[in-house]
Amino acid sequence: MTRELVLASASTARARVLDGAGIAYRRQPASVDEASIKAAQRAAGAGTAAAAVALAAAKANAIAAVNPQALVIGADQILEHDGEWFDKPPDKAAAERQLRVLRGRTHRLVSALCVAGDGRIQWHHVATARLTMRAFTDGFLARYLDSAGPEVLESVGAYRLEGAGVHLFSHIDGDYFTILGLPLLPLLAFLRRRDVVET
Repeated sequence: MTRELVLASASTARARVLDGAGIAYRRQPASVDEASIKAAQRAAGAGTAAAAVALAAAKANAIAAVNPQALVIGADQILEHDGEWFDKPPDKAAAERQLRVLRGRTHRLVSALCVAGDGRIQWHHVATARLTMRAFTDGFLARYLDSAGPEVLESVGAYRLEGAGVHLFSHIDGDYFTILGLPLLPLLAFLRRRDVVET
């Protein structure tokens, strides 16, 4: 590897994706004002893709500024349903309310990646998945939230597709890694071009 790779994310799901692919990297979560960035994007009339890229770029740039020799991966994901953008639920009650809204309906997950280095964004990618939740019962929802634990609060959708969250769905159209918040194949292609991973 010619340059250090840094993941500017606290997401355990994204870290597991890179770990599973055998990528050498260091994790350094970025702290940015996501609410302000989203509000500015909304005010400018931006769509979910542009907003997700803006968030990912802000995270990548923040960490690249203090790691000037590294390539920094910034990532963000926006869940959109009927024009509403959802945030990560702050607690179990909010997760329950959110899942009730999404139950029996289709929503979109928009995942953006940006790689920063040498003082600029060198690459970005956006991918979208469409997920349809089945009309599960209130009893199932309660049992799901009890068994899934606090990890569901790490996900904008209050579910982990790689775990028990898969039982919430009747249909999924999209790339698995996109749903996890790190579209891996396009990222690997970029990293190969930069000789960060083996060609």
